[in-house]
Amino acid sequence: MTNAKTNTAKSETKTEETVSKASKSVENEVFAMNKMEVPAFIQEMTEKSVDQAREGYAKVKTASEEATAMLEETIEVTRDSIMEINLKAVDAAKENSEAAFTHIRDLFSVKSLSEAIELQSAYTRQQYDTVSQQVKDMQETATKLAATVSEPAKEAFDKSMKEMKLA
Repeated sequence: MTNAKTNTAKSETKTEETVSKASKSVENEVFAMNKMEVPAFIQEMTEKSVDQAREGYAKVKTASEEATAMLEETIEVTRDSIMEINLKAVDAAKENSEAAFTHIRDLFSVKSLSEAIELQSAYTRQQYDTVSQQVKDMQETATKLAATVSEPAKEAFDKSMKEMKLA
């Protein structure tokens, strides 16, 4: 029985040595692959891909910065124009209120119905002309605002289209 145990132990030792040699062989092959040289065309393709990615990132970054600047400019112009329209509206309201109060005061001083009708007709014509001019002024300011706001966007669009054609 001792012989059988010895043979089994020797067999196990040989098996372990064989497994160990096979494991080291596989390990050596794996590490040998790491030392393997990458073909030049693959290196070139990789370098070109990295360069293209950097160029693409730079273009996107530049475009984002330009878009941000355009947006800031547009917001500033919009704010200024809306402020101008608001001031015109306040001035118009003040002017119209003053005209209405003057008209009411004048109505209290009339002596006949025909004089009241004549005063009312004159006031209505004057207010029609005044309000028409006020609306025209605000419309011009709003039109100017629309043109000013759309101009940077149009320029950015034209620029990006030119760049796309060049690429």
